[in-house]
Amino acid sequence: MGETPSRRSFLQGAGLVGAGLVGGGTAAGALLPVLDLPGRSGDRTGDGRDPASPRFTLAVIPDTQYLFDGDRGDPAPLAATLSWILDHQAEQNIVFTAHLGDIVENAGAAELAEAGQVFEVFDQHRVPYSVLAGNHDIDASATDQRGPSPYLEVFGPHRAGRLPSYGGGTPDGYNTYHRFTAAGREWLLLALDWRPSDGTLHWARSVLAAHPRTPAILTTHDLADSDETGVAWLSDHGRRLWDGLIAESDQIFLTLNGHYWPPGRLVRRNAAGRDVHVHITNYQDRYYGGGAMLRLYHFDLARNTIDVETISPWILGQRPEQRNALARREVELTDPANRFSLGIDFADRFAGFAPVARRPPRDASAVLVDGTVAYWRFDQGRAEGTAVPDDVRIDDLSGRGNHLTRVTLSGSGPAALRWSTGHHADQPAHASLFFDGSRQVDGSRQADAGRQADAGRRADGGRRPARGAYLRTVDGAPLNAATFDQGYTIEAFVKLPADVRSTDDHADMSILSRFGAGRDAGKLGGDPAAPIAALSMSDGMAVRWAVFPAEQHGHIANWGHEMRADEWFHVAVVNDGRHSTLFIDGIKLLRNPSAKATGLATTREPWLVGAHHHDRIVQQGFYGWIGDIRIVDRPLPASSFLRA
Repeated sequence: MGETPSRRSFLQGAGLVGAGLVGGGTAAGALLPVLDLPGRSGDRTGDGRDPASPRFTLAVIPDTQYLFDGDRGDPAPLAATLSWILDHQAEQNIVFTAHLGDIVENAGAAELAEAGQVFEVFDQHRVPYSVLAGNHDIDASATDQRGPSPYLEVFGPHRAGRLPSYGGGTPDGYNTYHRFTAAGREWLLLALDWRPSDGTLHWARSVLAAHPRTPAILTTHDLADSDETGVAWLSDHGRRLWDGLIAESDQIFLTLNGHYWPPGRLVRRNAAGRDVHVHITNYQDRYYGGGAMLRLYHFDLARNTIDVETISPWILGQRPEQRNALARREVELTDPANRFSLGIDFADRFAGFAPVARRPPRDASAVLVDGTVAYWRFDQGRAEGTAVPDDVRIDDLSGRGNHLTRVTLSGSGPAALRWSTGHHADQPAHASLFFDGSRQVDGSRQADAGRQADAGRRADGGRRPARGAYLRTVDGAPLNAATFDQGYTIEAFVKLPADVRSTDDHADMSILSRFGAGRDAGKLGGDPAAPIAALSMSDGMAVRWAVFPAEQHGHIANWGHEMRADEWFHVAVVNDGRHSTLFIDGIKLLRNPSAKATGLATTREPWLVGAHHHDRIVQQGFYGWIGDIRIVDRPLPASSFLRA
């Protein structure tokens, strides 16, 4: 910025402008060699960037004008920043660098030439970057139709056009767009002048129209201002950009500008009703004119997050014991305005212009691999939210006759088990069942799970029993007697409701279990009253597979981690005939015991879907969605059910 007298007076009073060159540096009128810093020995033989990784970094450099202020500047901090980017581009996967304008202070030819010489190190290594003109780089009273200028002579399209990321520019040369590949897709960055004309806004819209599925970041010098708390608002010119370009351009999801200080941010809704993150970053008011402070935007599409940090490569390059008192305060800025995270569901945010094609459902025949002994799916075409009838029979699509029927716990109604269209993105059937269950309170007992729910119920002082409904295999189903001596794979798709942890009603609930206590199968080790086998969620919603193996007396358990609510996941237990391993979404988990676990004990009683039992009493109805379930009598790759 720099044109506000009070701010400039403050800087002069603080000794931050007009301080001269550090170490007797070169005057602005002389061209500098390409500056590099000793001790920064990163591998520059190749860029090292990974265009497929879901994690990448956008580097942002705001106003450097006081570093190039006649004979009172110092190019070393900017050289340090560019050197740091070069040395860390592989480690940080830095895919692009954007300067936000006010490169120099007085729009002088010598100042611009000096700054341009510093950027030669990027040109030599073909590092993708953009610059744009701030009000101190050109005639600030004119739009981008101002004609030739020293800025264009140094930073015009002839320079940017040599880089592989350059996409094109306006005929006047003051506005450019750039493309880069990251996270397996193309991204676009607009670099707009201090005062783009109406023709330029039309040009920017045409660029976006020519790349209709590409998310875009807009960089310019003046768009938002902020106060000392970091609260930001659109400037007068920012409102013109918003109304004339950003609001109607859904592809623009992030804007970056300098000019004003202190840093701040806001979120505005565009015409499509989606968020646009508007950020201002500028450090020229700080020690040494900001020292070419660097802001890093770390995108992580796997986490749907952008982590933002602000560092000073120039100060980081100094020996700690040699840093002065002011420098020590500027190594890294960790206040909320300069270090923060943005949660962005990228697929949802980009859905309006680049929707992610959903995988279609797969026919049952596509997943009936050799050895499938049971396959249940819930795509019977029933309306969302309607109750599963009491007389339902859900067929076993493996052809083995392991069909499921409904059991309703005492005191529960038809809505305790409902049809749903919810599903995991990789699930073969695009449907599931919602189990609206809860656990017993104060030890109340329920009926034998293999019989009607109210048969044999033991009243216990009026304490509340378990609620819900579940499914059980029919009497005489072959699965009831299977021991899986050669190994097995058990898989299910599951989603926990957002409020699953809001009460203690949903603890220790099973997705799938084998009825019968361990003692019923002659297993007396561990807890003989525990189920013979149970794939369940613990009190803390950690996945657990606990079994009595056919050849062991003890109880063996595999433990996963606590699962996120309101998010589908695929769980698989793979037993190779000796050991069991637990997987989430095809990824191996940690706590898999080394104890031998050959086969499964059995009492030849039913398997239950959506009910947890102990000592032959159902104590918990499942709460959440359960999608396709497949059981195979051999070990399979844990991701095989996920493949399209």
